[in-house]
Amino acid sequence: MKLSVVIVNYNVKYFLEHCLYSVRNAIKGIDAEVFIVDNNSVDGSMQMLRSKFSDFILIENKENVGFAKANNQALRLAKGEYVLLLNPDTVVEEDTFSKCISFMDEHKDCGGLGIKMIDGSGKILKESKRGFPTPWASFCKMSGLTSLFPHSKRYAQYYMGHLSYDETNEVDILAGAYMMMRKDCLDKVGLLDEDFFMYGEDIDLSYRITQGGYKNYYFPEAQIIHYKGESTKKASLNYVYTFYNAMAIFASKHLDSKQTKLYSLIIKLAIWLRASLGFVSRIFSRLSLFVLDFILIYAGFFLLERTWALHYWGDINYYPPHYIICAVPIYISILLFSVYVCGGYVRQLRVSRLVSGIFGGMLLLLVFYSLLPAELRYSRALVVMGSVMSLFILLLVRFIRNFIANGSLTLKNTHSSRYAIVANKQEGERVADLLNKTESKPEFIALVGVGDEQNDDRFVGNTSQIEDIIRIYSIDEVVFCSKDLSQSNIGELMSRLSSTNVRFTIVPPSAEFIIGSNTIKTPVDLYVLNVSSITSEDNRRKKRLLDVMVALFLLLFYVLICWFVKRPLGLLKNIILVIFGKKTWVGYSNENMDEINKLPHLKTSVLTIIDVFSSECLDKKSVNKLNLLYASNYSIRNDLNVICKSFSKLGQ
Repeated sequence: MKLSVVIVNYNVKYFLEHCLYSVRNAIKGIDAEVFIVDNNSVDGSMQMLRSKFSDFILIENKENVGFAKANNQALRLAKGEYVLLLNPDTVVEEDTFSKCISFMDEHKDCGGLGIKMIDGSGKILKESKRGFPTPWASFCKMSGLTSLFPHSKRYAQYYMGHLSYDETNEVDILAGAYMMMRKDCLDKVGLLDEDFFMYGEDIDLSYRITQGGYKNYYFPEAQIIHYKGESTKKASLNYVYTFYNAMAIFASKHLDSKQTKLYSLIIKLAIWLRASLGFVSRIFSRLSLFVLDFILIYAGFFLLERTWALHYWGDINYYPPHYIICAVPIYISILLFSVYVCGGYVRQLRVSRLVSGIFGGMLLLLVFYSLLPAELRYSRALVVMGSVMSLFILLLVRFIRNFIANGSLTLKNTHSSRYAIVANKQEGERVADLLNKTESKPEFIALVGVGDEQNDDRFVGNTSQIEDIIRIYSIDEVVFCSKDLSQSNIGELMSRLSSTNVRFTIVPPSAEFIIGSNTIKTPVDLYVLNVSSITSEDNRRKKRLLDVMVALFLLLFYVLICWFVKRPLGLLKNIILVIFGKKTWVGYSNENMDEINKLPHLKTSVLTIIDVFSSECLDKKSVNKLNLLYASNYSIRNDLNVICKSFSKLGQ
């Protein structure tokens, strides 16, 4: 056998499916075997594998044993002359494997081979070639010197920046996303070190390959798409700690004691620095707009109060100091909370949401104002004028932000809404129909043919004209249909269009999902096309708000309510879990996990939608239909209905 491909999967079903379609095409004509090791995924990966890829060798773990151990499970069974470690969030071209095998056949000194990797936007990933992570190289990377001098042999050692991405060269370290090795070499130097749970095992193995008398090569004539970092959230503290702990293990194995101490110090500093920066960055990104709004509105209220006091009452100090110090912050908090509830802080902003939020908040303020004692009713006019002023400030801030980001003074939708679908007629129309079912209805869809479809009125041209199509039709996103386009063609087009700033997505054959640019961290990058309602930002925000409000209500009246609940302590526990976002009050019925895995993800729920049918016997088909209806037609009323009718079960 010539080639053994090993893929370790952990909860990236959609990416894995697309990866395996490309692998199946790439092994045609090659005597090959494919291993998929699943690390106890809960997203329906195994069900998908059994139904669509039963011809591959499946290994199902009952726990997450880590990347290294999972790979070793398959490597011990591999029979190929060459073995390939491949990430599930990659897409290989049809000739990727054959090119790499030919290179290794010709270079008997090659123990390990890496290739050019591009991300979902067509840009080359620096991880395609890496140098040995010495303390100096690591310091340059973490200090930013590598970014400042990306092509320096001295300061860019970590990514070997002095070497061209278009030339074959010897390198120190291969990327675990695509790592082809000679089986004889592995037998000599050993398998992956299982002390590494995740990260660092590719560095360790690459180093041992060179120590075993072999060479590692970077081979740019073959390339893959790598949706970098889909199996983990790289911005998290857990990632930072896991990665740098892996580097510490590597240092203790291969560096002398002095270097190890220095490396450990660098690693500890890096952990704290990255963790601190990550925390500050997350807080800033989430609260920056709210804080800016609050400060500007507060300044506006201050000026308005002084101006009104001077011109209406003739005394600039007419209002007591505690008005501006205490009352105004409360006013602003109520106004901005109302704006938040009405969707004034979502990315797809509409002016109507700001208007309804401000005027809703103003009505709340006026009601609240009327209930206060006379000595605390400072000025109804200031409440009304301050609310109107707040609306103008919010609008101004968003117009300016949009102008800086898009060069436009309109609050247009910042998400892609103009698509170009590259496909033949049948597949193009199918994907266009699916896109029209998404939450964000496309503003425009252009069909781009891969042959002579330009003669069809429904097509605006073919791939040779795609740059002009993007420019003339102001295309935001290009959708490639892999049923009609080879991965080589897709990769070529993505590289060709990488400077156009359009987004790219790929639709696997017969699939009802689209893999989008770069990562799956953003909801718009992965569309599950049949169900949209509960995935909308508005509904997710409303559901979370409802969860918190119900939890606070139950907590406030717990002493009375606990007598009507079957498990009072369970209720208290559920209240706490819901407040901290670990649970939701209402969710799917989990009687059929295969079907649930096809629906948008929800947190673990206290109640399910079938709790209101406790007296009835529902078959699986009915339960599946109820789950689907709940996901596609979500409303607060449905959640409240389940909570009210199943009140006694809130402690379960």
